[in-house]
Amino acid sequence: QVQLVESGGGLVQAGGSLRLSCAASGRTFSKYTMGWFRQAPGKEREFVGTITWSGTRTYFADSVKGRFTISRDTAKNTVYLQMNSLKPEDTAVYYCAAGSGSMRPNDYDYWGQGTQVTVSS
Repeated sequence: QVQLVESGGGLVQAGGSLRLSCAASGRTFSKYTMGWFRQAPGKEREFVGTITWSGTRTYFADSVKGRFTISRDTAKNTVYLQMNSLKPEDTAVYYCAAGSGSMRPNDYDYWGQGTQVTVSS
């Protein structure tokens, strides 16, 4: 069993930055690739990016590439999503998840509760 808790969301102006955290616990979390997804009102959950637990590889959606980065602190069992140059269209609830590392939400076994990010224009 893996437990995930996100934090760090909030309200920011366009062009600003936020860093989201995802704290993981549980005996088997190290076996999973960690993903970030987001869901805006009325839209499907959307892939943002992934990082292998070793931290050696990351992958991002085209919509955030060059603006978002993912990192991890293995000592703290925490994964971070650094979001720069934020745009109003980045507004969504952001979720971290543990799973296969694909772009499909259904391939992830564990999810956090989500954290709201709102970008004002």
